Amino acid sequence: MLKFIVRLLLNAIAVLLVANLVSGISVDGYGTAIIAALVLGIVNALIRPLMHLLALPITILTFGLFALVINGLMFGLAAGLVPGFAVTGFWPSFWGAIVYSILSYVINGLLMPDRE
Repeated sequence: MLKFIVRLLLNAIAVLLVANLVSGISVDGYGTAIIAALVLGIVNALIRPLMHLLALPITILTFGLFALVINGLMFGLAAGLVPGFAVTGFWPSFWGAIVYSILSYVINGLLMPDRE
């Protein structure tokens, strides 16, 4: 349970960093960032795999690049579900998803290297 809470807080920090790095993305505060990180985790765990499966033919045709579009759409969906977490359009959502993925990978990899 402690690892879950630490990982959630680290991903909330990543959400705040994305809001500072990518124009067009805003987060109202720390509480909103924590809720956004939780919703992003749920969306990425439940909805994104289904979307990747449904879009498999176009993903194959685009040599995997359409997966980035799906990630951006999932980021925008999470922003639409969380009040106080706003994304102004597709491109901020696209770049926000890429930056969030990189930041959460680095933060979780550096600070929590032991994966079970």
